[in-house]
Amino acid sequence: MPKALGGTVGRNEFREIGWGRVDVVEADCSWFGGLDSFEAFHWHGETFSIPSGAKRLLSSRWCENQAFSVGPHLGLQCHVEMTSEMVEAWCENGAAEISAHLSESVQDADSIRADLEERVAGLNRIASTIYGAWIENLRGA
Repeated sequence: MPKALGGTVGRNEFREIGWGRVDVVEADCSWFGGLDSFEAFHWHGETFSIPSGAKRLLSSRWCENQAFSVGPHLGLQCHVEMTSEMVEAWCENGAAEISAHLSESVQDADSIRADLEERVAGLNRIASTIYGAWIENLRGA
């Protein structure tokens, strides 16, 4: 989406895999239900520039640009769509990537699976808030 809107996509300094906090950086942001931050799921080694006319919305310790909005549209780097089954499958299918890049920004599979049901439930609440805001933004577009 950033590239389609005139931005760039490229390698991030850090791979980000596992659970981590994202901070809401746009003061007047309705996308995340008034939260200042939340725990998101990450699995990426890329980043993007914020396209002209878009607002940066989220940032994390390992990747400055986690989300942006332009008009009624939202671009996300972090993952809010995860289910427990998806996390398990990604850990299994991505085991080699995890072990090759294990670091402070890349969690091992056991850490990713810790408190999985609780973490996914929290993430699903955030996703529901985002999807509801998206629908409202589309109605107003």
